[in-house]
Amino acid sequence: MFVKSRGEHASKHVLPKNLALLLCFASFCAGMFFSNRTWMVPDAKGIPWTSRTGGKQFVDYDRNIVVKNEGNSSGDISGSQHSILTMDKAISDLEIKLMASRAEHETIQKDPTMSEGVKNIESILKRKYFMVIGINTAFSSRKRRDSVRATWMPQAEKRKKLEEEKGIIIRFVIGHSSTSGGILDKAIEAEEKVHGDFLRLQHVEGYLELSAKTKTYFATAVSWWDAEFYVKVDDDIHVNLATLGVALARHRKKPRVYIGCMKGVKYHEPEYWKFGEVGNKYFRHATGQLYAISKDLATYIFINQNVLHKYANEDVSLGAWFIGLDVEHVDDRRLCCGTPPDCEWKAQAGNICAASFDWRCSGICRSVERIVEVHERCGEDKNALWSANFVQTMRTSS
Repeated sequence: MFVKSRGEHASKHVLPKNLALLLCFASFCAGMFFSNRTWMVPDAKGIPWTSRTGGKQFVDYDRNIVVKNEGNSSGDISGSQHSILTMDKAISDLEIKLMASRAEHETIQKDPTMSEGVKNIESILKRKYFMVIGINTAFSSRKRRDSVRATWMPQAEKRKKLEEEKGIIIRFVIGHSSTSGGILDKAIEAEEKVHGDFLRLQHVEGYLELSAKTKTYFATAVSWWDAEFYVKVDDDIHVNLATLGVALARHRKKPRVYIGCMKGVKYHEPEYWKFGEVGNKYFRHATGQLYAISKDLATYIFINQNVLHKYANEDVSLGAWFIGLDVEHVDDRRLCCGTPPDCEWKAQAGNICAASFDWRCSGICRSVERIVEVHERCGEDKNALWSANFVQTMRTSS
């Protein structure tokens, strides 16, 4: 190579061939050395990932890093490795939040029924709630809703107090009719003006669409309220809120928990062949009258709602969505007591039920007429809810 300086040719500088080869080889070795010290970023929490040094790393959902290095029997890691793990965990957390935020944004943009106040997700999620209870209801169930309002569901100022002091949200959950803006929708709108206790979904109501409604409910609830638990209950069930809260609070430190009365019996399902041979029982799943899931699982439904398969039965669908995930199934029989005398005997013995219904009716038989009786005979003390301490400190985000 020649370099001109002040119009004259400078002397020719040629790099010796042997020295050039030596530099290339040194660069290659350096590249291999630093490449071996890089770590692969985990795609998601709870999934094992492997470093190129041979050690397997696990990032747990409960924000604890568990390290297992097969190449080091002592299990010790250097300060730099610990820093890398901490950084990778932070990246993984941000990726999960980013996916949820993107899905949330798309949902809001597609939902014309959301008010401007609801669209301001930042202000809605400032409060940390304990649980959100969605009461599944239908257009024809006005009398059932009124019977629930007259018994176990606090009204007006008491319901507002329940949200502020106990962090408990309760809403009747319903979608829209096939005829948008028709008489059925107007009736719900009128009822909403009186009571203000509805959660309207972007969903067309129909008995064969219960799985889709359940999926939409959890996805909507977790995007509106930041809670520890999300509960689904039918509108012909009697619930003792304090007892339910105590039952759920026992599992608050578990990252992925699914609570209900677990069953594995065979029910009618057109796609039964996916579960095994004819006559096999279903996988374990909670009975549909009442069940609860932790925030992690509600977020999972929210993010993956477009690809979650809907079976004919909504309780089967929910259980199927969690197959293959690291989920703890909690079988709590307090969530499926019978009506009097069953729940009454248990209450007298000090074992108050969280929920009561008749199995033969999949709810309280003639609930409109009988729920008051169930409430009087099996209901918890009227001060139990207000004296219960579900959350030691209700947090608010800064």
